[in-house]
Amino acid sequence: MFVAINYISCSESYRERFEELFGTRAHAIDKMPGFKEMFVLRPNTEEGDYLIVSHWDSEESFSSWTKSEAFIEGHKRGFADIREAKAQGKEPPMHSRFVTYDVISR
Repeated sequence: MFVAINYISCSESYRERFEELFGTRAHAIDKMPGFKEMFVLRPNTEEGDYLIVSHWDSEESFSSWTKSEAFIEGHKRGFADIREAKAQGKEPPMHSRFVTYDVISR
């Protein structure tokens, strides 16, 4: 099994929008070969990152997801928010970084 965690930092003013995006998501990832499950974790503090934890059969399955049209479709609204902020000369409302893991024990 392979796990990818996306650490997402949101500005305070963007947290509600971010949660709305996940609450109304396209579920594009759900149809990807090798995808098992995903958890979206909200931080208990205002300074904490959201964590998007996805479980996969393999690193190759995850990599295929990140290069797919479904990935672009699943993220287009968030990407549009970032582009809009940049076009207005503002700081993007969120930043993300992926960290990946091989599962060695359960």
